[in-house]
Amino acid sequence: MNGQTPESLSCPLPLPQDEQITMIHGGGGTAMHRLIERVFKSQFDNDLLRQDHDAAVFAVDGTRFAFTTDSFVIQPLVFPGGDIGSLAVYGTVNDLAMAGARPLYLSAGFIVEAGLPTQVLSDIVASMQRAAEASNIQIVTGDTKVVEHGHGDGVFINTAGIGVIEHGRVIAPRSIQPGDAVLVSGDLGRHGIAVMAVREGLEFETTLTSDCAPLAAPVLALLRENVAIRCLRDLTRGGLTSAVNEIAAASGRAVHLRESAIPVRDDVRGACELLGLDPLAVANEGRFVAIVDHSDADRALDTLRGHAVDTTPAVIGEVLDSSPARVTIESRIGSVRILDMPSGEQLPRIC
Repeated sequence: MNGQTPESLSCPLPLPQDEQITMIHGGGGTAMHRLIERVFKSQFDNDLLRQDHDAAVFAVDGTRFAFTTDSFVIQPLVFPGGDIGSLAVYGTVNDLAMAGARPLYLSAGFIVEAGLPTQVLSDIVASMQRAAEASNIQIVTGDTKVVEHGHGDGVFINTAGIGVIEHGRVIAPRSIQPGDAVLVSGDLGRHGIAVMAVREGLEFETTLTSDCAPLAAPVLALLRENVAIRCLRDLTRGGLTSAVNEIAAASGRAVHLRESAIPVRDDVRGACELLGLDPLAVANEGRFVAIVDHSDADRALDTLRGHAVDTTPAVIGEVLDSSPARVTIESRIGSVRILDMPSGEQLPRIC
């Protein structure tokens, strides 16, 4: 339920009047953020929810913990590089990592559609266990419900996780400072395009697989190296565009990006051009943006390169000492434009 409505930004497309929920409300863009603000935050308002983070951070007897939850509704259930089971584990592990927490325990809730082959469910659960072992986390509680055939999408999974914060840093949008460097941990857009390629029957000259992966290990490595991390956010629905706009709105800081520095594979870029998608707004499931003190940027890149899931980290921009709190991007030919929050759904049911 993280995210703020960037009031200073305007949407280029007309938005629904919210009389009914539509697919656009689940896309990670302006419509979803408006729904969260008007329906959920207006009712649930409290200090922890106002943190606007990937996880709520709280203290018990002096020890800080992070707590988060997420739901997964992807189609197809199995895709190149992953499945809904590994996605459900990594998605929540990564939200804990974005708060700087070491993941400890996970819950798993299943809503299964009648008619789903038992072997399919068993394979998904086995994949979750492998993902949990890879993330050094245990699945310790859960729930199962079955709905009538035609009332689900095979299986929906909800996971909630708790982790412990073993350092004194405040990793949050309010910590970022003018001059900080903006990094991404790897190439963007592979998860969304890999899923879409299966749906549309697209073929590529190279093997295109999802970037779905756990992110706790690289984040904990940055902490061990004493990199001055200001803020972290994983790049799921809405991709880099949505995440950086959320950070700018929550921090009140302007952020400037350089398009030529943002790593996007040629096959992903080509697929996006074919499908009419912006790779910067396509969802990822194993990538994050990190805002760090500019003097630590090179050390952060060296640390990330030591992890298999972070082979092409890059400095892609900086935090500006200016207002308003918006995101700008310099194109490959040197022109500068505002990078708005996506209006809604580019690709439904991909995470």
